[in-house]
Amino acid sequence: MENLLSLTSFSLLISFLLLRSPSAVGFPAPAPSNNDSDFIRTSCGTTLYPELCYTSLSRYANAVQSSPAQLAKVAIGVSLSNAKRMAAYVSNLSRHADYGSDHRSAAALHDCFSNFDDAVDQIRDSLSQMKTLGSGQGSVRFQMSNVQTWMSAALTDQETCTDGFQDVPDGTVKSEVVKRSEKVKKVTSNALALVNCVAEKSG
Repeated sequence: MENLLSLTSFSLLISFLLLRSPSAVGFPAPAPSNNDSDFIRTSCGTTLYPELCYTSLSRYANAVQSSPAQLAKVAIGVSLSNAKRMAAYVSNLSRHADYGSDHRSAAALHDCFSNFDDAVDQIRDSLSQMKTLGSGQGSVRFQMSNVQTWMSAALTDQETCTDGFQDVPDGTVKSEVVKRSEKVKKVTSNALALVNCVAEKSG
């Protein structure tokens, strides 16, 4: 009986610790609430690619909660990660691809990397600005205007990458680069839409 009581007390203690702080005993944080997820789904409804928006951002519902500015910041961070991976992919491809006599592919890849490299810088600047939002470094409206400008420029650079392949003959390199670029453009477009929502409210 004494062992049974000790085991019960131990179980109650563990349950109490889990309720108090899951991470303190090495367990993952609780799943996001339905309200947080619903906020992200509703917000993503303002974007051009709502399903992609929701699937790429819903995992951050705990951090976002119901904050439009926090959601925009997370979306910019996701856009940055995608753009950095794309820049690295194109850079690696341009070093190892066998173009033969097709100089147009080589030129398109070189320009694409340059465009994505610029986009990474612009998205990184946007994220840095979002992290100082409302901190006194200029008005929120001014800060959001900066973010809008940089994210729009990043999206333009990404579109320029795919435009550069229009005159390139169809092939594996072209199709793969364009396909991956389109995904990154959609993520960036969604982030810009969420930024615009915050900018409208700050105005």
